[in-house]
Amino acid sequence: MSTITFSNAAVFPARPATKLRLTARGRRVVLAIAAVPLAVGIGFAALSGGNAMASGEQVATASFASVTVMPGDTLWSIAESIAPAEDPREVIGDITRLNLLRGGELQIGQELAIPAQYSK
Repeated sequence: MSTITFSNAAVFPARPATKLRLTARGRRVVLAIAAVPLAVGIGFAALSGGNAMASGEQVATASFASVTVMPGDTLWSIAESIAPAEDPREVIGDITRLNLLRGGELQIGQELAIPAQYSK
C-alpha cells in the first residue's frame, strides 16, 4: 500500500491582501471618470433629440368632426344620429377608441371626436 505525506515545504504562506485606500481626492477622480460617459450620453440626446420636429417635414394631421354631448345623450343615440345605416355597436366602438372613453360615461358639454368615415 502506498502512502502520501505532506511536508511543510510545499505549503506557501498566504500573503495578506492589500486593502485599496482612496483619499478624498481619489474618490473625486474616480467619480468624475465614471460620470463622463453619462454626461456625454445626456449631451448627445439633448443635441439630437429634436431632429424629428426641426427637420421641416410636413406632418399629416387628421381633422375630425365633433359632437357636443347634450342632456339625455347616450353613445347609442349619438351613433344612430351620425351613422344611421351602420351598426351602432361598431360606431360606438370606434367613438370609444378615438376618444379613449372608459365605460361609456359621458359628461354634458363634453366634445366627442367623430371618426372620419362617419363625419359628413
